[in-house]
Amino acid sequence: MAVNEEDLNRGLEDLRSSDRDRQNKAFHFFIEATGEPVDWAYRVWGDLMELLRNGDNRQRAIAAQVLCNLAKSDPKNRMRKDLGALLEVTRDERFVTARHCMQSLWKVGVTGASQRKALVEGLTGRFKECISEKNCTLIRYDILESLRRVYDAVADEKVRTTALALIDMEQDQRYRKKYMTLWRDKA
Repeated sequence: MAVNEEDLNRGLEDLRSSDRDRQNKAFHFFIEATGEPVDWAYRVWGDLMELLRNGDNRQRAIAAQVLCNLAKSDPKNRMRKDLGALLEVTRDERFVTARHCMQSLWKVGVTGASQRKALVEGLTGRFKECISEKNCTLIRYDILESLRRVYDAVADEKVRTTALALIDMEQDQRYRKKYMTLWRDKA
């Protein structure tokens, strides 16, 4: 998809808008535009990071998903530095925002070994710390699903080993069984 400066400016304006229809339009534009690597990632990166930190819940969710899509367009490896901000969104007060981010994080882990290592470490920490959170089992499931998606894309045995070790940490057999459904054919 060919994108010019005017398209990017309009997309960012729509995303910054408080109008849901404009935000949705921006979401669809950026997700479609970032389906393949792009050469304009750093043109919008800072704006997305700003919305990730200071936008409303929908802006944070959209910014997180677009940044995850842009990970494949990051030759300067900025994602290594900014991954912490994405992981912070997985703790968002609005669970739907946190979940949208969590379900996109796997895209970071398939872009290179360095990013994968950082993502796996971040998700491992998140898995351990979420035990006292209201939606712990969903968070853990999403983490394990992200790890599975990374594993399916790059077949890194360290990812599989980490995921299985996290599942073994689960005390409740019912949830352990549910988590294993993601890994059954590879365990």
